[in-house]
Amino acid sequence: MQGLSQDLQLRQVQLQQPQQILRSELIQLPLLELEMRVQAELEENPFLEESADNEAEIESLEKTSENETTISESDEDFSPPTDSSTQEKKEVDWDDFLNDTDHWEFKASRRVKSEDIVDIPQPDVLSLNDHLYEQLHLDNLTPQEVIIGEEIIGNINRDGYLEVGLEEISLALDIDIVEVESLHQRLIRYDPIGIASRDLRECLLVQLQNLTTPAPVPERMVDEFWNDFINKRFENLADKLKISLQEVKESFEVIIHLNPKPGEGYFDERQNYVIPDLVINKVNDEFVVSLNDGDIPNFRISATYREMFLNRKGAEKKVRDFLSRKLESARWFINAIYQRRTTMLRTMYAIVERQKGFFAHGAGSLKPMILADIAEDIGMDISTISRVTNGKYCQTDWGVFELKYFFSERMTTDDGEDVSNRVIKQKLKEFIDEENKKKPFSDQQLTDLLNEAGFNIKRRTVAKYREQLRLPVKRLRREI
Repeated sequence: MQGLSQDLQLRQVQLQQPQQILRSELIQLPLLELEMRVQAELEENPFLEESADNEAEIESLEKTSENETTISESDEDFSPPTDSSTQEKKEVDWDDFLNDTDHWEFKASRRVKSEDIVDIPQPDVLSLNDHLYEQLHLDNLTPQEVIIGEEIIGNINRDGYLEVGLEEISLALDIDIVEVESLHQRLIRYDPIGIASRDLRECLLVQLQNLTTPAPVPERMVDEFWNDFINKRFENLADKLKISLQEVKESFEVIIHLNPKPGEGYFDERQNYVIPDLVINKVNDEFVVSLNDGDIPNFRISATYREMFLNRKGAEKKVRDFLSRKLESARWFINAIYQRRTTMLRTMYAIVERQKGFFAHGAGSLKPMILADIAEDIGMDISTISRVTNGKYCQTDWGVFELKYFFSERMTTDDGEDVSNRVIKQKLKEFIDEENKKKPFSDQQLTDLLNEAGFNIKRRTVAKYREQLRLPVKRLRREI
């Protein structure tokens, strides 16, 4: 028939199986998130239950994991069927699985104990928001002013700055902008002074205006000549304020003792604790890698549901299908946990092998290494290595480091030796730390110094590294 046509196209589409998606998800989770994920799975899947913590068994497994980089369960040994239909062959496989205790229980390999990571008791400190809400409700305010104040406080970031404009708050509350501005001017004088400022200039200015001893010159410096101040144009400031360079220096001293981040220090410091996912120890001149299972409990296929599944033939189809789905999910989950362990150990051992100098001698011996190097060493995709190393930490003799720390680009010295760009950045920081602050080095001078030290590097690369280290340009490092 005319006007009708069929357009046949052949396309190759790569689809991930549910168990592959689960493995990818668990691999990228850091330890604390993995603990929550396991707890959620134990609550949701009746086929999974916690098993007793056998300390002797854990210690035995720990010794095994420290000397082996792989786990006995392989993909082939432990892969669930892809179809949940009830054919006889698959029922036999399920029965074999449920009678093979090696395949239906997860046992923690190592737990970092309290003596390994000292938990320093912390005082119960009010959060920044709680501290401000307390002052707000003790202030003599109308109900509408309290609403405005709560909205402002709710939009303060960790540094203590207001993240939205007052106009947006006015529109959101449908309250006149004049009232919002008035309450804001009141709130920025709460403790800590300068809180809820909209920018650094406002933050410093309100602190200067509320000093016990008035400071008119520093106040004018910030209020009237901000650009000259932040760019350290000392001579311009002296000329415009009709003061000497010594007075400019004294005014700077007053300002630099103010608090540029009034919100800092009010959050609970316990949130800053890093629990290592991996632990590297030196044993008999060899580096041994252990995976930290933290507070992940031992868990297994429930004996009750196991028996229920094995005797399911007389049950209704809905019950049989439910049990099959939950069993598949439990099996995939245990498999994914073991695969995560295997992948992380293999990755960490490969990193240790390439970075033995670092683990033996510290940061100065860090070698250049990229994700592709590790991917090639252990025969995995770069994307997998990226997920494994992102947000994971390892405990070493030199401190706790994110796995990403060990990766850096390659640079070549005049002697033809490959060095990590982290080493060059450290040297750059040393030059800037030791410079004469009255005559700081320019980027070109820093380039010359690095070249003299044997690092073949261009000025634009020095500028890039300086910015990555968050070190200001020459004029902003200058002091009187």
